[in-house]
Formats: sequence, C-alpha cells, structure tokens
Amino acid sequence: MRPATLFVVQPTSGVPIYRQLMDQVLALRSSGRLPEGALLPSVRQVAEELQINAMTVSKAWSLLERDGVVELQRGHGMRITAPQAGGTLRQRLAELHPLLEHLAARAHQLALPRQDVLDALAALLPSTKDKP
Repeated sequence: MRPATLFVVQPTSGVPIYRQLMDQVLALRSSGRLPEGALLPSVRQVAEELQINAMTVSKAWSLLERDGVVELQRGHGMRITAPQAGGTLRQRLAELHPLLEHLAARAHQLALPRQDVLDALAALLPSTKDKP
C-alpha cells in the first residue's frame, strides 16, 4: 500500500477536503498508525493519488504544522510530532466529535430512528474486544 492511500476524501460530504485530510492525520496519529517521527506523504503524492488540487493538500499540511501536529524537516518533509501528554480516550473522542455532529444532523434530516443509526454505526465499527 502506498503512503497516500492512508487518506480517503469524500468531495460530496460537505466537509472541506483540506479538513478531511487534517482530521484523518489527527486520527491516524491518535491511534498510533502514524507514530511520532513518521513522514507524511508529499503534497504532490497525495494530490496525484487522490486527484485533488495540490493547494488543498498544502493547506492541510500547513494548518497541521501551525497546530504543532507535524513539523517541517528541510529536505525530508513533514514529520509527525509526539501527541501532547494525555492523549486519552477523551481527547480521541473529541477529535471524532465534529464527524458525529455531522452524522447526527444528517440522520435528523433523514428522520432516521436513533436506534437504527446506532445499529448502522455499530455495524461499521471493527470489534475492539481484544484492544485495551
């Protein structure tokens, strides 16, 4: 799997593509799938693979740098920084909150019963019984 395939964008989601990329980097870092020191794929690589504008990727990477999530290492690229101390379940859930708000609003617009939405979400989540 090539590095850029870490990312998936949904142009029709209503969430700007740069924000989707940022959210995915944050989630991958929080989960440990992008550990401290890992290099992000280049702007050009991600743009080509996802068939999006390079300026969109550049904006995401720049905002992540501003927020201290990545740091530019001249000649190497953008490197993931260590998560702030206390990368707790609560913090990881906070990163998920904007997506959950969007899901809840859309479910309400579609007049879907709460339990049906919860069941559909549960079916998409991998089992975490073996994880701490």
